[in-house]
Amino acid sequence: MLKILKSIWSLFRTIVTIILVVLIAVIVTQRVSNNQKAIAGFRVFNVITESMVPEYKVGDTILTKTVNPSELKIGDDITYMGKKDPFKGMIITHRIVKIEKQEDGKYLIQTKGLANDIEDPEINESQVYGKVIYKIKTISFLNGIIGNLFGMYFAIFIPFGIITFVEFILYKRDKETEEDDDSDIDENKMDKLKERRKNRRNKRRKRREREK
Repeated sequence: MLKILKSIWSLFRTIVTIILVVLIAVIVTQRVSNNQKAIAGFRVFNVITESMVPEYKVGDTILTKTVNPSELKIGDDITYMGKKDPFKGMIITHRIVKIEKQEDGKYLIQTKGLANDIEDPEINESQVYGKVIYKIKTISFLNGIIGNLFGMYFAIFIPFGIITFVEFILYKRDKETEEDDDSDIDENKMDKLKERRKNRRNKRRKRREREK
């Protein structure tokens, strides 16, 4: 039973560790680089306005992936860096309503927020961070936690602290089991040694009786 529990714990620990490391790596990298760097083509963004309601609500976290501009089409949701008013210097996630390929092979794209009345200014393909492929609130929750120092300690050190504590308990139990096994081995050795001494005494006694 102990071996089964240890195997289950080992599997659980591995899964949790991988998930934590990947999520923390993505989120921290995005924060440090101000979303300028992608991990394997992926970026994570938080929705902070209601321009895409009901598709994305405030607080939702979206996952984008870098794609070739030729793969984009009308109806895709993309995240881009605005360079014209009123979105200059802002990261925007809106839906493509128009896309045209220019003579030089570059693409001009126009987007619009679902809840907005007017379309956004045109953008070029170099402004696009990626296409939205998924939204997940779990990452949003973790991202919010890591947004402050206390939350970062809570999200990182407490889970790893629990894992370390359980590992210590299992190590201690294994150590005690090994000591018990060693104790049993020592007792067996002593019993065999006593048995051999007893046999030698019996042999000497029988030899003396024969000599008499």
